[in-house]
Amino acid sequence: MRNLHRIARIIAFSGCALLQNGGWAWAQDYVGSDACRDCHDEQVQAWAGSHHALAWTEPTPDTVVADFDETTFSHDGMSVTFRQEGSDYLADVTEKDGQSQQYRVHSVAGIEPLQQYLFETEPGRLQSFDVVWDTQAERWYHLYPDQDLPPDDGLHWTGPYKNWNGRCAECHATGFEKNFQPQTQSFASDQVEIGVGCEACHGPGSAHLDWTKGQPAPAGLNEFGFPIIWGTGDTEVEIQQCAGCHSRREALEDGNPLPGTPFHDAYNLALLRPGLYQPDGQILDEVYVYGSFLQSKMYAQGVGCLNCHEAHSATLKAEGNAVCTQCHSPAGNPDFPSLRKAQYDDPSHHHHPEGGEGAQCKSCHMIERLYMGVDGRRDHSFRVPRPDLGLGEDACTDCHTDQDQPWAAAAINDWFPDSDHRTPHFGTAFAPAFAGEVEDPAALLAVAQDGAQPGIVRATAAYLLQPFATPEMAEQTAAMLTDEDPLVRANAAVLQRAAGLDDRVARLSPLLSDPVRSVRLAAAKEFLPIPAAALTPLQRNNARENMADWQRSLSNRLDFPETHLVLGGMALTLRNPVAAEQAFRQVVSMDPQREDAWPMLIQLAQINRGTDAARQVLDEGLRTLPDSPALQDLARQLGR
Repeated sequence: MRNLHRIARIIAFSGCALLQNGGWAWAQDYVGSDACRDCHDEQVQAWAGSHHALAWTEPTPDTVVADFDETTFSHDGMSVTFRQEGSDYLADVTEKDGQSQQYRVHSVAGIEPLQQYLFETEPGRLQSFDVVWDTQAERWYHLYPDQDLPPDDGLHWTGPYKNWNGRCAECHATGFEKNFQPQTQSFASDQVEIGVGCEACHGPGSAHLDWTKGQPAPAGLNEFGFPIIWGTGDTEVEIQQCAGCHSRREALEDGNPLPGTPFHDAYNLALLRPGLYQPDGQILDEVYVYGSFLQSKMYAQGVGCLNCHEAHSATLKAEGNAVCTQCHSPAGNPDFPSLRKAQYDDPSHHHHPEGGEGAQCKSCHMIERLYMGVDGRRDHSFRVPRPDLGLGEDACTDCHTDQDQPWAAAAINDWFPDSDHRTPHFGTAFAPAFAGEVEDPAALLAVAQDGAQPGIVRATAAYLLQPFATPEMAEQTAAMLTDEDPLVRANAAVLQRAAGLDDRVARLSPLLSDPVRSVRLAAAKEFLPIPAAALTPLQRNNARENMADWQRSLSNRLDFPETHLVLGGMALTLRNPVAAEQAFRQVVSMDPQREDAWPMLIQLAQINRGTDAARQVLDEGLRTLPDSPALQDLARQLGR
């Protein structure tokens, strides 16, 4: 167990001793999308104009759609002039503090409905500029017009949260490796191809080219020389491949995992948390589809991404309601025999004028929310509207803004008086928890234990139960540790913190050998405070191995302030205040406005170096956040 402590100390002492992830053995085997054209020209042509191919491009007259003809934009004391000089696209930026800088457009992100431009602010460091081009209205606009973002704010476009290398590139490139250097706080990122190329989804292609010449595929690849094969009926594998980018998640590795890597071995999926989702699971913040789709009956019945979306053009397979009626019709679809055959694209079902917006399936079953100012994205939980729940938002009052939810609920009841969809919903249990008003966690516990609920819903219930965990609840939820869904297993592990030591060790030890990496890491975190004497030699070894894996995972995110918050908390668990202070110092160095870090840093300064040191750190924090209630309270305590 001393090794576990040593690992945690190494991490907490700034990460300088940690090895960077060197990528995969397959990196040299990428061949580029052009190599696919000779044999797969039709697919390459469909891909070439897609949002995937244009996700990240070089700045050329063919890719830059904005007006760089001495156009200007001003907002909140900041101004910028966009212009062209020879083949270079330039932005002359004057920040609200009066400092001016000229930037050359390094590269371009996206093609519509907006296009964003990347600047290299330091060698190797790419930042995404907050002033972007609306391709429909043909205008410049600011992504965050309501936020006060001076240059020293972590959320300023030059800050860590707008860094392209760490926050965006892995889903806009093929074979991307971040290569962050914690010693110098710099990047040496590399990729096989900018844009989402063929090999981003199929895997490195050199073995496939060898296969075309009659050479057998190496061990570990399929007969065609790829780590994944599409269109063979393994829908879950295909969904998880898409989900790697189309999800709100935390990556466990540096850059792109090898295609075919199971999602939960490569990522931690964000649950239906407050701020991300509505209490009933509808989208709120930008969550990128997967967490919504996991809630749907379509997912539960084996529907996959490619049932609705063309793989290479990334467009829908049909226009309008036709994409839905390929299954939801009197003819049905033999691939989904349990689906009720009925007439849905008809006023008898949608009760709206034919051809109007209200007659579109997506209007009622896929609410739309705007992100990045102009980008409308639809909820993929494919839910039946439930204004009767009264949980804040619904498809009906989205359109009928002059009406309220009781009106909408009455209308639906009139249309479908015998509907079996107005059953109890997990949202009624989640809403009080989202609002911090739970008095009795019984409703949350019932959702967590309800095997009929989607796994992401049950996992979220377990997450929301954490403040109410007791030894009794730990015993009641112990069966969730063997649930078939890895999300449930991982989030049930935390509830065992309330169990007695012997029960906790006995219940969590099997998870250290779980087949899914995200579950093993979740279990490893729970072993951090467990004394070595409470473990058998095998348990100590398993805990050590998984703690080392957690170390590798954290080392991939040392460019994130959030990671150093975790490291600080780990050091506190291990009673190492010096390491904890260094971790929290790194947080405020990266993001001075990180209000949750300053009080910890001040208290740790007092523990490690005395009251005078704490006052110095307090003064530093108050200069950055003078209106912080937490810092003002500490000021009173420290006589400031």
